[in-house]
This record gives sequence, C-alpha cells and structure tokens, in this order.
Amino acid sequence: MTTFDERENAFESKFAHDQEMQFKAVARRNRLLGLWAAELLGLSGEAAEKYAREVIAADLEEAGHEDVFRKVAGDLGDKADEATIRARMQEFLAEAQAQIMAEE
Repeated sequence: MTTFDERENAFESKFAHDQEMQFKAVARRNRLLGLWAAELLGLSGEAAEKYAREVIAADLEEAGHEDVFRKVAGDLGDKADEATIRARMQEFLAEAQAQIMAEE
C-alpha cells in the first residue's frame, strides 16, 4: 500500500468517525431538548423519557433541525418562544458534544 493510499484511508476513517460523533451529538441534543420541554409540559419520569424519545424520532422526518424545532415548538405552544427554543437547541448541542468528547 502506498503512502497516498494510507493517507486516503486515514482521511476516510476520520470522516466516518466525525460523522458518527456528529450523529450521536445531535441525538443526545434532541434527548436533552426533549427532557427540557417535558419539564415545561409538566411531565416527569417515564412520561418525560417517552417524550424525549419522540423528539429524537422527530429528527428522522427530514434533513436538518427544523423538524425537531417544529415538534417542540408545537408541543410547547406559548410556554417557550422561538428564540428560547433555538437557544436551548444550541446550548444542548454544545453540552452533548462536550459529554461525548469526555466519554472518548
């Protein structure tokens, strides 16, 4: 195997790893967002966990994060405005990424 092939394989492996980490971070962000929203909705325990799983599943509807935003915003109604939800999404993504990096 040539040096070029080795470098190509290394870049492909890194890309695959980075994509996997990003997927895990977004899924964890969605769980954290779901638990936060569940608290605002007055849910706790298993009901909160179930709601968090629904938020995670909502992310599979389309590419991007708007499907998750629409789900949470629709469920929360006037309990949280758009800016608050989007800010929490960003905060939870940073928290999720930090958690995953700490686990590695």
